[in-house]
Amino acid sequence: MEFKTQMEAAKKGIVTKELKRVAEKEGYTEQELLPLVAAGRVIIPVNIRHTSLDPNGVGEGLRTKINVNLGISGDCADYCAEMQKVQLAICFGAEAIMDLSNYGKTREFRQKLIEHAPAMIGTVPVYDAIGYLEKDLMDITAQDFLKVVRSHAEEGVDFMTIHAGINRRAVEAFERTHRITNIVSRGGSLLFAWMKMTGNENPFYEYYDDVLDILREYDVTISLGDALRPGCIHDSSDAGQIGELIELGNLTRRAWDKDVQVMVEGPGHMALGEIAANMQLEKRLCHGAPFYVLGPLVTDIAPGYDHITSAIGGAIAAANGADFLCYVTPAEHLRLPDLSDVREGIVASRIAAHAADIAKGVRGARAVDDQMSEARRNFDWDTMFQLAIDGEKAKAYYESVPASDKHSCSMCGKMCAMRTTNRILNGESVEILQDEWKKS
Repeated sequence: MEFKTQMEAAKKGIVTKELKRVAEKEGYTEQELLPLVAAGRVIIPVNIRHTSLDPNGVGEGLRTKINVNLGISGDCADYCAEMQKVQLAICFGAEAIMDLSNYGKTREFRQKLIEHAPAMIGTVPVYDAIGYLEKDLMDITAQDFLKVVRSHAEEGVDFMTIHAGINRRAVEAFERTHRITNIVSRGGSLLFAWMKMTGNENPFYEYYDDVLDILREYDVTISLGDALRPGCIHDSSDAGQIGELIELGNLTRRAWDKDVQVMVEGPGHMALGEIAANMQLEKRLCHGAPFYVLGPLVTDIAPGYDHITSAIGGAIAAANGADFLCYVTPAEHLRLPDLSDVREGIVASRIAAHAADIAKGVRGARAVDDQMSEARRNFDWDTMFQLAIDGEKAKAYYESVPASDKHSCSMCGKMCAMRTTNRILNGESVEILQDEWKKS
């Protein structure tokens, strides 16, 4: 039986090798996973040309996945540095890497990324349009934009952010709102400017069916971009954001009608008290499609620490239904992140995702925490470092101020609560002072 996409195969009851792999990773049976993929509540982004991919599922009941953004910019065109970030992301088990390059040899970098990375690869074609077409924004046509989409699909990109929801109706709602930070989505701002300068409808909305035909041909997942996401907590949950979300719900249905897999992108900045309601609203308006969130950042006054503001919001978002977290680094709002920033951002997102998985009862999520607790009770330092999200850092901290006894760390020494309790339960005595005298 023939099929074009993972969604079409699932609708026909076909177990693809990619679905089988995801079921193994997630502790699901193939028959449990099939209806979720068929209904669009789980996606398996896998371009037919990305042969190095180790597939992952994103969506309902599965582990929360994380995405790492990187890429070349006009101010920092260091291809070697970006490939180091790629290797770091793979080392830390990031399930997705988005190439946001907007300058220079973007195609060459992207091809190397797709050739070597087992993670799913995403792009934002509108970022690449000016460099790829060698035209200024005003001179790009609707068909030009579609040409870039096709190019990325042919190269093997697994998912693409397409800002199709910022149509004329959404723009009218945005313009009535009078935001503080206006449009902070790079792709959204480019399309807004193009629409205003040309007087035309958003080409990704007007020619949405053509976009879907291209994506279906290569089984590329569409990530419906949130062009009007809030860029500060003042602007969250406003008419522009919600109006676009309504449009995205309709576009989700249209994609599913063509067997194209969908995820929906969500807010960037949002006060703590609004996050849960926003997650539920997205799931309702977008019919249970997987939700991909940038943060959300829960305060606007922590530049240099936005990996923390993002992790707080991301944990709450994922615990309330978000399925995919886009990492944020300490360099957010300040500069292109370096290797250290990328590491901090990945770890913060990993912590947020895992904490959320525990909260929502994802299968097997707590098992590693129980293993860590057993290792701590037994002072099995090597196992602790192996289980840790960043075992290298944990080991470096432990060894930087060594304890006199391997059955403790230098924080508590002989007064370690776990050491004391273990000894009593083993029928041993606790003689802290005598141990210190023996040492001296």
